[in-house]
Amino acid sequence: MRQGIDHAEEHAEVNYIVAHGISTTLNGERAIIGSRHFVCEDEGIVITPEQQRTIDEQSGACSVVYLAIGEKPVATLCISDLPRTEAKEAIRMLKDVGIENVVMLTGDSEKAAEIISAQLGIDKYYAQVLPEDKHSMIEHMKLSGRRVIMVGDGINDAPALAAANVSAAMSDASDIAKETADITLRGADLMELVRLRILSQQLMKRINDNYRFIVVFNSALLISGLAGLISPSLSAFLHNASTMGICAKSMRKLKLKEK
Repeated sequence: MRQGIDHAEEHAEVNYIVAHGISTTLNGERAIIGSRHFVCEDEGIVITPEQQRTIDEQSGACSVVYLAIGEKPVATLCISDLPRTEAKEAIRMLKDVGIENVVMLTGDSEKAAEIISAQLGIDKYYAQVLPEDKHSMIEHMKLSGRRVIMVGDGINDAPALAAANVSAAMSDASDIAKETADITLRGADLMELVRLRILSQQLMKRINDNYRFIVVFNSALLISGLAGLISPSLSAFLHNASTMGICAKSMRKLKLKEK
């Protein structure tokens, strides 16, 4: 496995290809590591059907990273990205508070995405997607009439975060993800999404309640004034008093009541 590689200085400058992999030069030979799409399709490395069958059998639900040196495949790395402990409960609670469909867009393998989706109760998944694919999928969902919130934390998520109706980045997300997102959550816990949803519902309820009160109250003042039931000065006073009351009510802190 080491092939005489004693330390990192034996390789030349490293080139990072976003959402694909890494390439460099090692002892005069080109070395690449990344997804099967990058290694085999983009770089032309040949993996025989027998080799691929062995890889599929051994990898299980893991995502596979391919390593090639000098135009030959030399190793595969199986990476298992465990879901957050609170993920299943967070998804359940998001559905309880009105989120209709939870969709996972991932660069992981089909098998890994399928297993994770089943474990967490995710409605639909798309595997082995590139950043531009995530962006186009978000746009397609919007064109179908859906309002889309995108949650991400990586560089690859930035295009999709920009395309969504509302986007949120985790507190430990990459700088570009946080810069692109509309909202940066205060923690890395997925339950923050549930709290965000509940607070937004409470805020919209307050706005709508205030709006209805203002319309009804001012309409009553207008009718009373036209009918001569109250004087213009009293009508003006009550109007200004109601405005101040609504402002004071709107300044009250929202109380988080998780369902």
